[in-house]
Amino acid sequence: MSELGPLDTGFLELEDSDRHVNVAIAAIAIVAGPPPGRQQFEQIMVRALSRYERLRQRMRRAPLDLTAPSWQEDPDFALSRHIRWAALPSPRDERALRELVADELTRRLDREHPLWQVVMVDNLAGNRWAVIVKAHHSMVDGIAGVAVFESLCDAEPDRPPGPATQPAKTGPSLIGAAGTMVRLPYTASRFAVRTARTLVPVLLDTVVPSPASSLNGPLGRRRRYAVAHTALPELREIGVAFDATVNDVAVAALAGAYRRLLCERGEQPAPGSVRIVIPVSMRPSEAKYAMGNQVSAVIAALPVDIGDPVDRLRMVHERISRHRSRGEAEAEASLLTLADRLPAGVAAWVFRAAARFPQHGISALATNVPGPRHRLSIAGGEVQQVWPGIPIAMRIRTTVAMLSYADQFAFGITGDFDTTPDIDMIPAAITGEIEALLRRARNPAP
Repeated sequence: MSELGPLDTGFLELEDSDRHVNVAIAAIAIVAGPPPGRQQFEQIMVRALSRYERLRQRMRRAPLDLTAPSWQEDPDFALSRHIRWAALPSPRDERALRELVADELTRRLDREHPLWQVVMVDNLAGNRWAVIVKAHHSMVDGIAGVAVFESLCDAEPDRPPGPATQPAKTGPSLIGAAGTMVRLPYTASRFAVRTARTLVPVLLDTVVPSPASSLNGPLGRRRRYAVAHTALPELREIGVAFDATVNDVAVAALAGAYRRLLCERGEQPAPGSVRIVIPVSMRPSEAKYAMGNQVSAVIAALPVDIGDPVDRLRMVHERISRHRSRGEAEAEASLLTLADRLPAGVAAWVFRAAARFPQHGISALATNVPGPRHRLSIAGGEVQQVWPGIPIAMRIRTTVAMLSYADQFAFGITGDFDTTPDIDMIPAAITGEIEALLRRARNPAP
């Protein structure tokens, strides 16, 4: 039995705070060739289960939240409960698959059993099939989710003999919790002074409302899903030309896409009108296969007011570098460490209050997850594409997951169904922005 960390618990509270929210992340693989039969695919899943005991564990909360929620072995575990077979309607194309993914990002996972599910889609056009791997965000972050997906594949990266797991934590007793509260003012004082200066700008970005925008507002229950594709070598080429990282180039393309979206909606892309949360992995390389969340975040304003794509890229690079140099991600990670020292009930109350706060300061979220560097196969079929999918919550009507796979780079865009009918404009604009940057990289102005 092991306890959930503070951020893991926060994702549970986030889901509980809004009946319209499903806090699960997904990886969608398109595979060439005929699909495996049920028995063969179940054998693939049994192999994955042998590597991650968390996949057999369910989440259980303590009475009155006196201790943190914990992962416990599911006495009624049944593999068949976690595998679902689905068929696409004609013409069985990728658009139909994206609609199915949107539906899966709407469906909540069963809290009575391990919080994951695999959906087999065995009739994708072009002699292909697909698999949707979905897990609750309290169980995995993006990197851990990719590692779980890789466990389904034939060709796996070099890995240690067994996946790294975090040591189990014993919950604090009432006396221990009281002692922690007594010591907290003394042990946390220097920490508080050190991090307050860094976190104040972040908190202001969250609390202070940004200009009114259609990107922020109440959410419905249903979702939309869209995908943009590009080549990873092209992003690197742009980065080299303008002294930027691949992540900078991807975020700059996203900034251009949001600028176009706002303009098409008749809204002014003003400075500071689109503040975006950018998760930052705090996971050490040796913990790639550990379950749970090891992430922090920075909040930056997308330069949607800048018309020139190269100038936008340079501004994105400057702003992200400034946020990182201020140590915002490390300060937020330290704040989570402090939350881990609090009694579970207090930490749960804090996350519950934050999740119910009607924030008006953040308009989008974009996360970049490094995916497999080499080609993969499942049941002998080549994995042609991998799409990422993440949830929307807290009045943020669109989120973007970016994932590299071999020489590919994919943007998975999740949107609120009712307020984002024009979601397909985002991937089209992202592709156009990258093409414009690539032309400028290859033909620099004198």
